Amino acid sequence: MAKGAYTYDPAKIPENGKDRMRFELGDTMVEGGSDTSALTDEEIVAAITTYPKWKRAKLFLLESLYRRFSYEVDTKTGPLTLELQERAKQWKKDYDDLKKEVAAESVTVPPLFEDGEMAKPPYFYTGMQENERAK
Repeated sequence: MAKGAYTYDPAKIPENGKDRMRFELGDTMVEGGSDTSALTDEEIVAAITTYPKWKRAKLFLLESLYRRFSYEVDTKTGPLTLELQERAKQWKKDYDDLKKEVAAESVTVPPLFEDGEMAKPPYFYTGMQENERAK
């Protein structure tokens, strides 16, 4: 089975590609390969290819990250403490925030006016709760 590549070029951050996604996810320590980086280049490129809209690709990768690393536990050995749950919690928070943002952007509002006229009568109107029989 072929190993994935782990590369990062900060000069390419302005381009909507693998390097920018790594930067936005905070997954830029690629020197140690799978020991220091969470995603392979191939995973990032596959997400960007599958989801052409940037935020959707990022959402896909964030979900993968927080699910993949949520099983890790905090460890303490002598003076060394590794709080591995913190990064999974941060990715989950980032995922939830981005999911809300993407959902808000995907809501379409029907036009209220067409050619200067109301498209259809409003559902709510002034006086709609007045009781005509009580007068």
